[in-house]
Amino acid sequence: MGKENNADISIEQKVDSLLALMTLEEKIGQMTQVRHFDDLSNDNDIATKFIGSVIHTQGPLPGNNALEWQARFTSLQEKALSTRLGIPLLFGVDAIHGQNTYEGATIFPHNIGLGATRNAALVEQAAKITAIEAQATGFTWVFSPCIAIPYNEKWGRVYEAFSESTKLTEALTRASVKGLQGNLLDNHTVMATAKHFIGDGSTDFGHEGGETSLGPQQVQERLLPPYTVAVNEGVGAVMASFNSMSGRPMHAHKELITKLLKGTMKFDGIMVSDWKGYSRFGENDVINAGVDVIMAVEGDLEMYLEGLKSGVESGYVSQDRIDDAVRRVLRQKFKLGLFENPFPDSTLVEKIGIQEHRDVARQAVRESLVLLKNNRNILPLNKDLAKIVVVGEHANNSGLQSGGWTINWQGSTENYEGATTILQGIENIAKGDIIYDEDGTGNHDDADIAIIVVGETPYAESFGDIGGEIDAYEITLTEAHQNYINNYVSKGIKTVVVLISGRPLVTTKQIEQSDAFVAAWLPGSEGDGIAEVLFGDYSFKGKLPHSWPKSEEDYKGKYGPNFWNDSITPLFSYGFGLR
Repeated sequence: MGKENNADISIEQKVDSLLALMTLEEKIGQMTQVRHFDDLSNDNDIATKFIGSVIHTQGPLPGNNALEWQARFTSLQEKALSTRLGIPLLFGVDAIHGQNTYEGATIFPHNIGLGATRNAALVEQAAKITAIEAQATGFTWVFSPCIAIPYNEKWGRVYEAFSESTKLTEALTRASVKGLQGNLLDNHTVMATAKHFIGDGSTDFGHEGGETSLGPQQVQERLLPPYTVAVNEGVGAVMASFNSMSGRPMHAHKELITKLLKGTMKFDGIMVSDWKGYSRFGENDVINAGVDVIMAVEGDLEMYLEGLKSGVESGYVSQDRIDDAVRRVLRQKFKLGLFENPFPDSTLVEKIGIQEHRDVARQAVRESLVLLKNNRNILPLNKDLAKIVVVGEHANNSGLQSGGWTINWQGSTENYEGATTILQGIENIAKGDIIYDEDGTGNHDDADIAIIVVGETPYAESFGDIGGEIDAYEITLTEAHQNYINNYVSKGIKTVVVLISGRPLVTTKQIEQSDAFVAAWLPGSEGDGIAEVLFGDYSFKGKLPHSWPKSEEDYKGKYGPNFWNDSITPLFSYGFGLR
Protein backbone atom coordinates (compact mmCIF):
# COMPACT_ATOMS: atom_id res chain seq x y z
CA MET A 1 0.00 0.00 0.00
CA GLY A 2 2.87 2.34 0.83
CA LYS A 3 4.40 1.88 -2.61
CA GLU A 4 1.10 2.73 -4.28
CA ASN A 5 0.78 5.88 -2.20
CA ASN A 6 4.34 6.88 -3.07
CA ALA A 7 3.59 6.30 -6.75
CA ASP A 8 0.49 8.48 -6.52
CA ILE A 9 2.44 11.23 -4.78
CA SER A 10 5.13 11.04 -7.46
CA ILE A 11 2.53 11.36 -10.22
CA GLU A 12 0.94 14.38 -8.53
CA GLN A 13 4.37 16.02 -8.26
CA LYS A 14 5.03 15.39 -11.95
CA VAL A 15 1.59 16.77 -12.88
CA ASP A 16 2.14 19.94 -10.84
CA SER A 17 5.60 20.47 -12.31
CA LEU A 18 4.36 20.08 -15.88
CA LEU A 19 1.27 22.19 -15.32
CA ALA A 20 3.42 25.07 -14.03
CA LEU A 21 5.25 25.17 -17.38
CA MET A 22 2.15 25.27 -19.58
CA THR A 23 0.68 28.21 -21.47
CA LEU A 24 -3.09 28.71 -21.75
CA GLU A 25 -3.02 27.44 -25.34
CA GLU A 26 -1.20 24.29 -24.28
CA LYS A 27 -3.70 23.70 -21.49
CA ILE A 28 -6.73 24.13 -23.74
CA GLY A 29 -5.07 21.77 -26.24
CA GLN A 30 -4.91 19.05 -23.60
CA MET A 31 -8.64 19.51 -23.07
CA THR A 32 -9.29 18.90 -26.78
CA GLN A 33 -10.21 15.67 -28.55
CA VAL A 34 -10.38 15.38 -32.35
CA ARG A 35 -10.83 12.66 -34.95
CA HIS A 36 -7.76 11.55 -36.91
CA PHE A 37 -9.54 12.75 -40.06
CA ASP A 38 -11.63 15.77 -41.12
CA ASP A 39 -11.20 17.75 -37.87
CA LEU A 40 -7.53 18.38 -38.67
CA SER A 41 -6.54 20.62 -41.59
CA ASN A 42 -3.37 18.51 -41.57
CA ASP A 43 -1.45 16.39 -39.09
CA ASN A 44 0.61 19.38 -37.96
CA ASP A 45 -2.49 20.64 -36.15
CA ILE A 46 -1.71 18.04 -33.48
CA ALA A 47 1.44 20.01 -32.63
CA THR A 48 0.36 23.58 -33.37
CA LYS A 49 -2.89 23.23 -31.41
CA PHE A 50 -1.30 21.05 -28.67
CA ILE A 51 -4.08 18.45 -29.06
CA GLY A 52 -4.47 16.11 -26.08
CA SER A 53 -6.39 13.17 -27.48
CA VAL A 54 -7.63 11.58 -30.70
CA ILE A 55 -10.81 9.56 -31.26
CA HIS A 56 -11.46 6.98 -33.95
CA THR A 57 -15.10 6.60 -34.90
CA GLN A 58 -17.27 6.19 -38.00
CA GLY A 59 -15.35 7.46 -41.01
CA PRO A 60 -12.09 6.76 -42.84
CA LEU A 61 -10.09 3.91 -41.32
CA PRO A 62 -6.57 4.56 -40.03
CA GLY A 63 -5.27 1.84 -42.39
CA ASN A 64 -5.96 -1.50 -44.02
CA ASN A 65 -4.68 -3.66 -41.16
CA ALA A 66 -3.70 -3.38 -37.52
CA LEU A 67 -0.07 -2.52 -38.23
CA GLU A 68 -1.21 0.33 -40.47
CA TRP A 69 -3.58 1.51 -37.73
CA GLN A 70 -0.66 1.52 -35.31
CA ALA A 71 1.53 3.33 -37.83
CA ARG A 72 -1.08 6.04 -38.34
CA PHE A 73 -1.41 6.66 -34.63
CA THR A 74 2.37 6.52 -34.18
CA SER A 75 2.78 9.30 -36.73
CA LEU A 76 0.27 11.47 -34.84
CA GLN A 77 1.98 10.65 -31.55
CA GLU A 78 5.29 11.80 -33.01
CA LYS A 79 3.67 15.16 -33.81
CA ALA A 80 2.54 15.52 -30.20
CA LEU A 81 5.96 14.55 -28.87
CA SER A 82 7.63 17.14 -31.10
CA THR A 83 6.07 20.00 -29.15
CA ARG A 84 7.87 22.07 -26.53
CA LEU A 85 6.65 19.94 -23.62
CA GLY A 86 6.25 16.65 -25.51
CA ILE A 87 2.98 15.62 -23.87
CA PRO A 88 1.76 12.33 -25.45
CA LEU A 89 -1.68 11.80 -26.97
CA LEU A 90 -4.41 9.53 -25.71
CA PHE A 91 -6.15 7.49 -28.44
CA GLY A 92 -9.79 6.66 -27.76
CA VAL A 93 -12.33 4.34 -29.38
CA ASP A 94 -15.89 3.15 -28.76
CA ALA A 95 -14.98 -0.43 -27.92
CA ILE A 96 -18.48 -1.37 -26.80
CA HIS A 97 -18.37 -5.17 -27.10
CA GLY A 98 -14.82 -5.96 -28.08
CA GLN A 99 -12.69 -3.77 -30.38
CA ASN A 100 -15.78 -3.54 -32.54
CA THR A 101 -14.43 -0.94 -34.98
CA TYR A 102 -11.83 -3.37 -36.36
CA GLU A 103 -12.93 -6.10 -38.76
CA GLY A 104 -11.43 -9.37 -37.59
CA ALA A 105 -11.50 -8.56 -33.89
CA THR A 106 -13.31 -10.70 -31.34
CA ILE A 107 -16.85 -9.38 -30.90
CA PHE A 108 -18.55 -10.28 -27.62
CA PRO A 109 -22.25 -10.31 -26.84
CA HIS A 110 -23.49 -6.82 -26.13
CA ASN A 111 -23.80 -5.92 -22.45
CA ILE A 112 -27.44 -7.00 -22.22
CA GLY A 113 -26.28 -10.53 -23.08
CA LEU A 114 -23.45 -10.33 -20.57
CA GLY A 115 -26.04 -9.26 -18.02
CA ALA A 116 -27.97 -12.44 -18.79
CA THR A 117 -24.88 -14.51 -17.92
CA ARG A 118 -24.62 -12.96 -14.45
CA ASN A 119 -21.01 -14.13 -14.60
CA ALA A 120 -18.72 -11.36 -13.33
CA ALA A 121 -15.57 -13.42 -13.88
CA LEU A 122 -16.53 -13.93 -17.52
CA VAL A 123 -17.27 -10.22 -17.98
CA GLU A 124 -13.84 -9.40 -16.56
CA GLN A 125 -12.24 -11.85 -19.00
CA ALA A 126 -14.09 -10.28 -21.92
CA ALA A 127 -12.94 -6.84 -20.81
CA LYS A 128 -9.31 -7.98 -20.60
CA ILE A 129 -9.50 -9.32 -24.15
CA THR A 130 -11.13 -6.11 -25.36
CA ALA A 131 -8.25 -4.16 -23.83
CA ILE A 132 -5.64 -6.34 -25.55
CA GLU A 133 -7.27 -6.06 -28.97
CA ALA A 134 -7.82 -2.31 -28.50
CA GLN A 135 -4.14 -1.82 -27.64
CA ALA A 136 -3.22 -4.03 -30.62
CA THR A 137 -4.95 -1.54 -32.92
CA GLY A 138 -3.28 1.46 -31.28
CA PHE A 139 -5.70 2.59 -28.57
CA THR A 140 -5.11 3.50 -24.94
CA TRP A 141 -8.61 4.65 -23.99
CA VAL A 142 -12.00 2.97 -24.53
CA PHE A 143 -15.41 4.57 -24.12
CA SER A 144 -16.94 1.69 -22.18
CA PRO A 145 -18.59 0.28 -20.12
CA CYS A 146 -22.07 1.75 -20.36
CA ILE A 147 -23.47 1.40 -16.84
CA ALA A 148 -26.84 3.04 -17.34
CA ILE A 149 -29.95 1.47 -15.83
CA PRO A 150 -32.56 1.20 -18.62
CA TYR A 151 -36.16 1.54 -17.51
CA ASN A 152 -37.80 1.58 -20.92
CA GLU A 153 -37.14 -0.81 -23.79
CA LYS A 154 -38.10 1.95 -26.24
CA TRP A 155 -34.67 3.46 -25.59
CA GLY A 156 -32.35 2.64 -28.50
CA ARG A 157 -29.37 1.87 -26.25
CA VAL A 158 -30.87 -0.76 -23.93
CA TYR A 159 -28.42 -3.38 -25.24
CA GLU A 160 -25.41 -1.25 -24.24
CA ALA A 161 -26.32 -1.61 -20.56
CA PHE A 162 -26.15 -4.72 -18.41
CA SER A 163 -29.55 -4.84 -16.73
CA GLU A 164 -32.52 -3.10 -15.17
CA SER A 165 -31.08 -4.33 -11.85
CA THR A 166 -28.85 -1.85 -10.03
CA LYS A 167 -27.25 -4.63 -8.00
CA LEU A 168 -26.33 -6.74 -11.05
CA THR A 169 -25.06 -3.64 -12.85
CA GLU A 170 -22.82 -2.84 -9.89
CA ALA A 171 -21.22 -6.30 -9.98
CA LEU A 172 -20.62 -6.27 -13.73
CA THR A 173 -19.38 -2.67 -13.67
CA ARG A 174 -16.70 -3.67 -11.18
CA ALA A 175 -15.71 -6.61 -13.36
CA SER A 176 -15.61 -4.60 -16.57
CA VAL A 177 -13.54 -1.71 -15.21
CA LYS A 178 -11.15 -4.11 -13.51
CA GLY A 179 -10.73 -6.14 -16.70
CA LEU A 180 -10.14 -3.14 -18.96
CA GLN A 181 -7.77 -1.22 -16.70
CA GLY A 182 -5.90 -3.91 -14.77
CA ASN A 183 -2.47 -2.45 -14.13
CA LEU A 184 -2.58 0.63 -16.35
CA LEU A 185 1.19 0.56 -16.82
CA ASP A 186 0.89 -2.70 -18.75
CA ASN A 187 0.76 -2.38 -22.53
CA HIS A 188 -2.28 -4.64 -22.72
CA THR A 189 -4.62 -2.57 -20.58
CA VAL A 190 -6.57 0.59 -21.41
CA MET A 191 -8.29 3.43 -19.60
CA ALA A 192 -11.99 2.71 -19.16
CA THR A 193 -14.90 5.16 -19.29
CA ALA A 194 -18.06 4.80 -17.22
CA LYS A 195 -20.95 6.23 -19.20
CA HIS A 196 -23.16 8.13 -19.46
CA PHE A 197 -23.40 10.31 -16.36
CA ILE A 198 -26.24 10.22 -15.42
CA GLY A 199 -29.82 9.17 -16.17
CA ASP A 200 -29.44 8.41 -19.88
CA GLY A 201 -31.24 5.07 -19.58
CA SER A 202 -34.13 6.50 -17.61
CA THR A 203 -35.43 9.28 -19.82
CA ASP A 204 -39.14 9.86 -20.20
CA PHE A 205 -40.58 7.55 -22.87
CA GLY A 206 -37.09 6.16 -23.50
CA HIS A 207 -36.01 8.99 -25.77
CA GLU A 208 -32.25 9.33 -26.30
CA GLY A 209 -31.18 12.69 -24.90
CA GLY A 210 -34.56 13.38 -23.34
CA GLU A 211 -35.54 14.57 -19.87
CA THR A 212 -34.95 12.30 -16.89
CA SER A 213 -37.69 13.22 -14.45
CA LEU A 214 -36.67 10.94 -11.59
CA GLY A 215 -36.33 12.55 -8.19
CA PRO A 216 -32.99 12.95 -6.36
CA GLN A 217 -33.67 9.96 -4.09
CA GLN A 218 -34.43 7.69 -7.04
CA VAL A 219 -31.27 8.83 -8.81
CA GLN A 220 -29.27 8.27 -5.63
CA GLU A 221 -30.64 4.81 -4.93
CA ARG A 222 -31.09 3.35 -8.41
CA LEU A 223 -28.79 5.09 -10.90
CA LEU A 224 -25.78 6.24 -8.91
CA PRO A 225 -24.47 3.02 -7.26
CA PRO A 226 -22.72 1.65 -10.40
CA TYR A 227 -20.83 4.96 -10.72
CA THR A 228 -19.76 4.69 -7.10
CA VAL A 229 -18.42 1.22 -7.89
CA ALA A 230 -16.60 2.51 -10.99
CA VAL A 231 -15.00 5.39 -9.10
CA ASN A 232 -13.94 3.11 -6.25
CA GLU A 233 -12.43 0.78 -8.85
CA GLY A 234 -10.33 3.72 -10.12
CA VAL A 235 -12.05 4.25 -13.46
CA GLY A 236 -10.01 6.71 -15.53
CA ALA A 237 -12.85 8.57 -17.19
CA VAL A 238 -16.56 9.28 -16.97
CA MET A 239 -18.58 10.52 -19.97
CA ALA A 240 -21.35 13.09 -19.64
CA SER A 241 -24.74 12.07 -21.01
CA PHE A 242 -27.02 13.70 -23.56
CA ASN A 243 -30.09 13.75 -21.32
CA SER A 244 -31.24 16.59 -19.14
CA MET A 245 -32.30 16.52 -15.52
CA SER A 246 -34.51 19.14 -13.88
CA GLY A 247 -34.54 20.81 -17.28
CA ARG A 248 -30.75 21.24 -17.27
CA PRO A 249 -28.47 19.39 -19.72
CA MET A 250 -26.22 16.95 -17.89
CA HIS A 251 -23.23 18.39 -19.76
CA ALA A 252 -23.87 21.67 -17.95
CA HIS A 253 -25.00 20.23 -14.59
CA LYS A 254 -22.38 21.53 -12.17
CA GLU A 255 -24.18 20.25 -9.10
CA LEU A 256 -24.00 16.65 -10.28
CA ILE A 257 -20.64 16.73 -12.11
CA THR A 258 -18.49 18.92 -9.87
CA LYS A 259 -20.19 18.78 -6.49
CA LEU A 260 -21.35 15.17 -6.51
CA LEU A 261 -19.06 13.19 -8.82
CA LYS A 262 -15.81 15.09 -8.33
CA GLY A 263 -16.52 16.33 -4.82
CA THR A 264 -18.56 13.91 -2.73
CA MET A 265 -17.58 10.81 -4.71
CA LYS A 266 -13.94 11.92 -5.08
CA PHE A 267 -13.63 11.02 -8.77
CA ASP A 268 -10.14 12.12 -9.83
CA GLY A 269 -10.20 11.09 -13.49
CA ILE A 270 -11.26 12.78 -16.72
CA MET A 271 -14.82 14.00 -17.25
CA VAL A 272 -15.22 13.78 -21.03
CA SER A 273 -18.00 15.22 -23.14
CA ASP A 274 -20.04 13.18 -25.56
CA TRP A 275 -20.22 14.02 -29.28
CA LYS A 276 -20.10 17.80 -29.94
CA GLY A 277 -20.94 18.35 -26.28
CA TYR A 278 -19.50 21.88 -26.22
CA SER A 279 -21.59 23.33 -29.04
CA ARG A 280 -24.75 21.42 -28.11
CA PHE A 281 -25.04 22.23 -24.43
CA GLY A 282 -23.94 25.77 -23.67
CA GLU A 283 -20.28 26.06 -24.69
CA ASN A 284 -18.30 27.43 -21.72
CA ASP A 285 -21.11 26.49 -19.33
CA VAL A 286 -20.07 22.90 -20.07
CA ILE A 287 -16.51 23.65 -18.93
CA ASN A 288 -17.72 25.45 -15.82
CA ALA A 289 -19.94 22.50 -14.96
CA GLY A 290 -16.84 20.29 -14.74
CA VAL A 291 -16.32 18.70 -18.17
CA ASP A 292 -12.56 18.36 -18.71
CA VAL A 293 -12.16 17.09 -22.27
CA ILE A 294 -14.29 18.15 -25.23
CA MET A 295 -15.01 16.08 -28.35
CA ALA A 296 -14.37 18.99 -30.71
CA VAL A 297 -15.59 17.24 -33.84
CA GLU A 298 -17.55 17.94 -37.03
CA GLY A 299 -16.57 21.61 -37.32
CA ASP A 300 -16.42 22.45 -33.60
CA LEU A 301 -12.62 22.66 -33.24
CA GLU A 302 -11.84 26.28 -34.05
CA MET A 303 -15.01 27.56 -32.40
CA TYR A 304 -14.17 25.62 -29.25
CA LEU A 305 -10.51 26.65 -29.07
CA GLU A 306 -11.34 30.31 -29.60
CA GLY A 307 -14.43 30.23 -27.40
CA LEU A 308 -12.72 28.66 -24.40
CA LYS A 309 -9.69 30.94 -24.66
CA SER A 310 -11.98 33.95 -24.82
CA GLY A 311 -13.93 32.60 -21.85
CA VAL A 312 -10.78 32.38 -19.74
CA GLU A 313 -9.49 35.79 -20.80
CA SER A 314 -12.85 37.38 -19.94
CA GLY A 315 -12.94 35.67 -16.57
CA TYR A 316 -16.08 33.65 -17.35
CA VAL A 317 -14.03 30.45 -17.01
CA SER A 318 -11.54 30.52 -14.14
CA GLN A 319 -7.91 29.55 -14.44
CA ASP A 320 -8.49 27.14 -11.56
CA ARG A 321 -11.17 25.32 -13.61
CA ILE A 322 -8.73 24.99 -16.54
CA ASP A 323 -5.97 23.76 -14.24
CA ASP A 324 -8.28 21.18 -12.67
CA ALA A 325 -9.19 19.83 -16.11
CA VAL A 326 -5.60 19.64 -17.34
CA ARG A 327 -4.40 18.12 -14.09
CA ARG A 328 -6.89 15.29 -14.57
CA VAL A 329 -5.74 14.67 -18.14
CA LEU A 330 -2.06 14.65 -17.21
CA ARG A 331 -2.72 12.42 -14.20
CA GLN A 332 -4.20 9.71 -16.42
CA LYS A 333 -1.40 9.98 -18.97
CA PHE A 334 1.14 9.44 -16.22
CA LYS A 335 -0.88 6.54 -14.77
CA LEU A 336 -0.91 4.92 -18.23
CA GLY A 337 2.88 5.32 -18.50
CA LEU A 338 2.53 7.20 -21.80
CA PHE A 339 5.46 9.50 -21.13
CA GLU A 340 7.76 6.45 -20.99
CA ASN A 341 5.92 4.27 -23.55
CA PRO A 342 3.90 6.44 -25.92
CA PHE A 343 3.81 4.05 -28.90
CA PRO A 344 1.74 0.91 -29.56
CA ASP A 345 3.23 -2.58 -29.25
CA SER A 346 3.41 -4.31 -32.63
CA THR A 347 3.69 -7.75 -31.00
CA LEU A 348 0.07 -7.50 -29.83
CA VAL A 349 -1.25 -7.53 -33.40
CA GLU A 350 -1.00 -11.31 -33.60
CA LYS A 351 -3.48 -11.58 -30.70
CA ILE A 352 -6.39 -9.97 -32.57
CA GLY A 353 -9.23 -12.45 -33.00
CA ILE A 354 -7.18 -15.46 -31.87
CA GLN A 355 -8.97 -18.70 -30.98
CA GLU A 356 -8.30 -18.27 -27.27
CA HIS A 357 -10.19 -14.97 -27.35
CA ARG A 358 -13.01 -16.36 -29.47
CA ASP A 359 -13.39 -19.27 -27.05
CA VAL A 360 -14.17 -16.79 -24.27
CA ALA A 361 -16.64 -14.96 -26.50
CA ARG A 362 -18.30 -18.25 -27.42
CA GLN A 363 -18.62 -19.14 -23.75
CA ALA A 364 -20.27 -15.77 -23.18
CA VAL A 365 -22.75 -16.54 -25.98
CA ARG A 366 -23.61 -19.93 -24.44
CA GLU A 367 -24.17 -18.46 -20.98
CA SER A 368 -26.18 -15.48 -22.27
CA LEU A 369 -28.99 -17.50 -23.89
CA VAL A 370 -32.27 -17.36 -21.97
CA LEU A 371 -34.74 -20.20 -22.52
CA LEU A 372 -38.25 -18.77 -22.21
CA LYS A 373 -40.19 -21.84 -23.37
CA ASN A 374 -39.37 -25.51 -23.89
CA ASN A 375 -42.58 -27.43 -24.59
CA ARG A 376 -42.23 -31.16 -23.91
CA ASN A 377 -38.48 -30.69 -23.58
CA ILE A 378 -38.00 -30.31 -27.32
CA LEU A 379 -34.59 -28.85 -26.49
CA PRO A 380 -31.89 -29.99 -26.64
CA LEU A 381 -32.26 -31.08 -30.23
CA ASN A 382 -31.02 -34.47 -31.42
CA LYS A 383 -27.99 -34.07 -33.69
CA ASP A 384 -29.20 -37.06 -35.74
CA LEU A 385 -32.46 -35.45 -36.89
CA ALA A 386 -32.89 -36.29 -40.58
CA LYS A 387 -34.00 -32.87 -41.82
CA ILE A 388 -33.58 -29.48 -40.16
CA VAL A 389 -34.79 -26.26 -41.76
CA VAL A 390 -33.07 -23.06 -40.62
CA VAL A 391 -35.20 -20.00 -41.37
CA GLY A 392 -34.56 -16.28 -41.62
CA GLU A 393 -31.86 -13.89 -42.79
CA HIS A 394 -30.59 -13.42 -39.22
CA ALA A 395 -29.52 -17.09 -39.22
CA ASN A 396 -26.80 -16.56 -41.82
CA ASN A 397 -25.58 -13.02 -41.24
CA SER A 398 -23.00 -12.10 -38.63
CA GLY A 399 -23.74 -8.40 -39.04
CA LEU A 400 -27.41 -8.87 -38.21
CA GLN A 401 -26.61 -11.09 -35.22
CA SER A 402 -24.18 -8.54 -33.76
CA GLY A 403 -26.25 -5.35 -33.67
CA GLY A 404 -25.06 -1.75 -33.60
CA TRP A 405 -21.49 -0.70 -32.85
CA THR A 406 -20.15 -3.55 -34.97
CA ILE A 407 -17.60 -2.60 -37.65
CA ASN A 408 -19.79 0.48 -38.27
CA TRP A 409 -21.48 2.81 -35.81
CA GLN A 410 -24.95 1.69 -36.90
CA GLY A 411 -23.81 -1.90 -37.28
CA SER A 412 -23.77 -3.93 -40.48
CA THR A 413 -26.24 -5.98 -42.47
CA GLU A 414 -23.51 -8.11 -44.01
CA ASN A 415 -21.12 -10.79 -42.81
CA TYR A 416 -17.79 -9.62 -41.47
CA GLU A 417 -14.36 -11.19 -41.19
CA GLY A 418 -13.71 -13.86 -38.57
CA ALA A 419 -17.30 -14.34 -37.41
CA THR A 420 -19.37 -17.53 -37.41
CA THR A 421 -23.09 -17.34 -38.21
CA ILE A 422 -25.79 -19.33 -36.43
CA LEU A 423 -26.38 -21.39 -39.57
CA GLN A 424 -22.69 -22.26 -39.82
CA GLY A 425 -22.75 -23.34 -36.20
CA ILE A 426 -25.73 -25.61 -36.86
CA GLU A 427 -24.07 -27.06 -39.97
CA ASN A 428 -20.95 -27.81 -37.93
CA ILE A 429 -22.84 -29.70 -35.22
CA ALA A 430 -25.91 -31.42 -36.76
CA LYS A 431 -25.49 -34.61 -38.79
CA GLY A 432 -28.65 -34.68 -40.94
CA ASP A 433 -29.69 -32.52 -43.89
CA ILE A 434 -29.64 -28.80 -43.17
CA ILE A 435 -31.90 -26.70 -45.40
CA TYR A 436 -31.64 -22.90 -45.34
CA ASP A 437 -34.88 -21.02 -46.01
CA GLU A 438 -33.84 -17.37 -45.95
CA ASP A 439 -37.24 -15.74 -46.42
CA GLY A 440 -39.43 -18.34 -44.71
CA THR A 441 -41.37 -19.31 -47.84
CA GLY A 442 -39.90 -22.75 -48.46
CA ASN A 443 -42.07 -25.83 -48.73
CA HIS A 444 -40.51 -28.32 -46.33
CA ASP A 445 -43.44 -30.28 -44.91
CA ASP A 446 -41.17 -33.23 -44.11
CA ALA A 447 -38.85 -31.28 -41.84
CA ASP A 448 -38.23 -32.73 -38.38
CA ILE A 449 -37.69 -29.27 -36.91
CA ALA A 450 -37.62 -25.63 -38.02
CA ILE A 451 -35.12 -23.36 -36.25
CA ILE A 452 -36.53 -19.90 -36.99
CA VAL A 453 -34.19 -16.96 -36.31
CA VAL A 454 -35.96 -13.61 -36.09
CA GLY A 455 -35.15 -10.21 -34.66
CA GLU A 456 -34.21 -6.60 -35.04
CA THR A 457 -31.88 -5.11 -37.62
CA PRO A 458 -28.88 -3.21 -36.20
CA TYR A 459 -29.18 0.28 -34.76
CA ALA A 460 -27.28 2.56 -32.41
CA GLU A 461 -28.23 5.52 -30.23
CA SER A 462 -31.36 7.49 -31.19
CA PHE A 463 -31.70 5.55 -34.45
CA GLY A 464 -33.03 2.67 -32.36
CA ASP A 465 -35.52 4.66 -30.27
CA ILE A 466 -39.11 3.52 -30.59
CA GLY A 467 -41.49 6.44 -30.92
CA GLY A 468 -38.64 8.95 -31.19
CA GLU A 469 -37.77 11.31 -34.03
CA ILE A 470 -36.63 8.55 -36.39
CA ASP A 471 -39.15 5.87 -35.35
CA ALA A 472 -37.87 3.08 -37.59
CA TYR A 473 -38.35 0.34 -34.99
CA GLU A 474 -41.25 -1.37 -33.29
CA ILE A 475 -41.53 -3.16 -29.98
CA THR A 476 -42.88 -6.21 -31.83
CA LEU A 477 -41.48 -8.44 -34.55
CA THR A 478 -41.92 -7.22 -38.10
CA GLU A 479 -44.81 -8.68 -40.04
CA ALA A 480 -42.36 -10.58 -42.24
CA HIS A 481 -40.74 -12.24 -39.22
CA GLN A 482 -44.09 -13.06 -37.68
CA ASN A 483 -44.94 -14.77 -40.96
CA TYR A 484 -41.78 -16.90 -40.82
CA ILE A 485 -43.21 -18.43 -37.67
CA ASN A 486 -46.81 -18.54 -38.93
CA ASN A 487 -45.78 -20.37 -42.10
CA TYR A 488 -44.03 -23.21 -40.29
CA VAL A 489 -46.49 -23.50 -37.42
CA SER A 490 -49.36 -23.76 -39.92
CA LYS A 491 -47.64 -26.76 -41.54
CA GLY A 492 -47.57 -28.57 -38.21
CA ILE A 493 -43.76 -28.50 -38.07
CA LYS A 494 -42.15 -28.26 -34.65
CA THR A 495 -40.53 -24.85 -34.24
CA VAL A 496 -37.67 -23.49 -32.19
CA VAL A 497 -37.60 -19.67 -32.32
CA VAL A 498 -34.36 -17.82 -31.64
CA LEU A 499 -34.81 -14.07 -31.07
CA ILE A 500 -31.92 -11.76 -31.95
CA SER A 501 -32.61 -8.40 -30.31
CA GLY A 502 -31.12 -5.59 -28.29
CA ARG A 503 -34.03 -5.60 -25.86
CA PRO A 504 -37.06 -7.66 -24.85
CA LEU A 505 -39.78 -7.43 -27.49
CA VAL A 506 -43.50 -8.06 -27.24
CA THR A 507 -43.57 -11.62 -28.59
CA THR A 508 -46.38 -13.13 -26.53
CA LYS A 509 -48.14 -14.68 -29.53
CA GLN A 510 -44.92 -16.03 -31.02
CA ILE A 511 -43.94 -17.63 -27.71
CA GLU A 512 -47.36 -19.28 -27.54
CA GLN A 513 -47.02 -20.55 -31.13
CA SER A 514 -43.55 -22.02 -30.82
CA ASP A 515 -42.43 -25.24 -29.20
CA ALA A 516 -39.33 -23.55 -27.81
CA PHE A 517 -38.33 -19.89 -27.59
CA VAL A 518 -34.83 -18.55 -26.92
CA ALA A 519 -33.82 -14.95 -26.18
CA ALA A 520 -30.34 -14.78 -27.73
CA TRP A 521 -29.79 -10.98 -27.51
CA LEU A 522 -26.95 -9.78 -29.78
CA PRO A 523 -24.34 -12.55 -29.57
CA GLY A 524 -21.53 -10.97 -31.59
CA SER A 525 -19.04 -12.87 -33.73
CA GLU A 526 -19.45 -16.37 -32.27
CA GLY A 527 -22.81 -17.57 -33.58
CA ASP A 528 -21.79 -21.19 -33.18
CA GLY A 529 -22.24 -20.79 -29.43
CA ILE A 530 -26.00 -20.71 -30.02
CA ALA A 531 -25.89 -23.99 -31.96
CA GLU A 532 -23.88 -25.67 -29.20
CA VAL A 533 -26.61 -24.96 -26.66
CA LEU A 534 -29.53 -25.80 -28.98
CA PHE A 535 -28.01 -29.24 -29.59
CA GLY A 536 -27.13 -29.93 -25.98
CA ASP A 537 -23.35 -29.65 -25.87
CA TYR A 538 -23.95 -27.02 -23.18
CA SER A 539 -26.93 -26.27 -20.96
CA PHE A 540 -29.02 -23.12 -20.88
CA LYS A 541 -27.76 -20.87 -18.08
CA GLY A 542 -28.98 -17.36 -18.90
CA LYS A 543 -31.42 -15.41 -16.72
CA LEU A 544 -33.42 -12.41 -17.90
CA PRO A 545 -31.55 -9.15 -17.21
CA HIS A 546 -34.87 -7.34 -17.82
CA SER A 547 -38.44 -8.29 -17.12
CA TRP A 548 -40.24 -9.32 -20.32
CA PRO A 549 -43.31 -7.35 -21.45
CA LYS A 550 -46.55 -9.11 -22.31
CA SER A 551 -48.27 -6.47 -24.49
CA GLU A 552 -47.78 -3.21 -26.31
CA GLU A 553 -50.04 -1.61 -23.72
CA ASP A 554 -47.18 -2.00 -21.26
CA TYR A 555 -45.36 0.76 -23.13
CA LYS A 556 -48.01 3.47 -22.91
CA GLY A 557 -46.61 5.12 -19.81
CA LYS A 558 -43.71 7.47 -19.35
CA TYR A 559 -41.37 4.85 -17.93
CA GLY A 560 -42.26 1.64 -19.74
CA PRO A 561 -42.76 -1.83 -18.30
CA ASN A 562 -39.61 -2.00 -16.18
CA PHE A 563 -40.32 0.92 -13.92
CA TRP A 564 -40.15 -0.14 -10.30
CA ASN A 565 -43.69 0.86 -9.32
CA ASP A 566 -44.98 -2.70 -9.99
CA SER A 567 -48.08 -1.39 -11.75
CA ILE A 568 -47.45 -3.75 -14.68
CA THR A 569 -47.17 -7.52 -14.50
CA PRO A 570 -44.55 -8.82 -16.93
CA LEU A 571 -44.92 -11.94 -19.04
CA PHE A 572 -41.67 -13.15 -17.46
CA SER A 573 -40.10 -11.54 -14.41
CA TYR A 574 -36.52 -10.32 -14.12
CA GLY A 575 -34.32 -13.35 -13.47
CA PHE A 576 -36.53 -15.86 -15.28
CA GLY A 577 -34.84 -18.54 -17.35
CA LEU A 578 -35.53 -22.23 -17.86
CA ARG A 579 -32.76 -24.78 -17.55
